[in-house]
Order: sequence, then C-alpha cells, then structure tokens
Amino acid sequence: MTDPHHSWAKELPAEIMVCGADCVILEMNAEAESLFAVDGGRGLLGSNVLDCHPEPSRAKLEGMMAKHLSNAYYNTENGAKRFFYQAPWYKEGQYAGFVEISFEVPEEMPHYMRK
Repeated sequence: MTDPHHSWAKELPAEIMVCGADCVILEMNAEAESLFAVDGGRGLLGSNVLDCHPEPSRAKLEGMMAKHLSNAYYNTENGAKRFFYQAPWYKEGQYAGFVEISFEVPEEMPHYMRK
C-alpha cells in the first residue's frame, strides 16, 4: 500500500487487496503479497482481478462487482482456515471498485451474543 494515508494497513496481519471499478488491482499490502506469492505477489498490481479467479468464482465476483454486492465466507486450504470479506468501496459517493480483506482464524472460535 503506497498511499501514506494507508500506512496502518501495510503490515496489518490480514490480506488487503484493492481494485478499481475497471477491475484493475490498485493496491495490496504485505500479507496479500505473501498470500498470493505463487500467483505473482506484488506483480499482480495493474492486472485484472477477474483473471485471478477461475470459474465459477470469476462469474460470481463479476456479478458482485456489477451489482455492488458484498460477500463473506470461510476457506480452508493447506490446513489454514481464513475468513474472506469482499465488498465495494466508494470515493465521494461513487462506486470506485472492490476490496478484499482476509485473515486466518482458529478452527474453534468463541461466539458471543451481546444484548
């Protein structure tokens, strides 16, 4: 993340990837670079985020982006369980693209009901 206003996100222990309305990857933090190292890591900047997704996830993401919908899910790969959140972002009230945030979570996690 090159913008000094986003310096807090650079070393956050969660993956953050941001793309523009044209689907081009604009920013990624160190965790994203590491998580997507086999796919090119920081070299993914400037590429189309849809090209990083095989079907059927590509079609789902394309639809979410077209309709400005958010998505959340868990994924387990190589023994690590991660939570993913994908959502549109806006600049001055106008749709500006999509952001993905993910982080590793323990297999068992407490759940609290607040009143």
